[in-house]
Amino acid sequence: MAGTSQVDGLRALAEPLAADAGLVLEDITVTPAGKRRVVRIVVDLPEDRTGGVGLDIVAEVSRSISAALEDSDVLGQQPFTLEVSSPGVSRPLTERRHWMRARGRMVKAEGVPGVKGWTSARSTGRLAVVDDEGIGFDDGRRLPWDEIARGLVQVEFGRADADDEAGTEHDEEGEA
Repeated sequence: MAGTSQVDGLRALAEPLAADAGLVLEDITVTPAGKRRVVRIVVDLPEDRTGGVGLDIVAEVSRSISAALEDSDVLGQQPFTLEVSSPGVSRPLTERRHWMRARGRMVKAEGVPGVKGWTSARSTGRLAVVDDEGIGFDDGRRLPWDEIARGLVQVEFGRADADDEAGTEHDEEGEA
């Protein structure tokens, strides 16, 4: 695993490039892979947008980050492979902005251990509201933040009004 200062340097380099493309930098990891390192960068849409990140925008951000890394010494001289992707549908909803992005989707909330009364009927539904108090489903049920540990988007097949933005993970790989 890369040192914090290296990840911080990568974040400082990549964050403005992602923002220029209208995206948010979600995560960065650096892992050794033989004589190389694999730099994985995850980008997402901002919390006020729903849908998925298109492959074209992931490719555009990947190219701009790759070019910036070539002109930078943030990774030193050791070769690396860059992987830029968007989070897939299996990403847990752990932060408010994740829940915001899932509005309109079928979700399952998981309760904080020890909180009584959690059932599938209570915790699964179409996410309609995300606010300071917690989340709300389209049928009026509400769950407060202090009872929610995390959530997961439920994959729906054949939904009539679903578009092709089901959160499918897109990768654009490049080597430097």
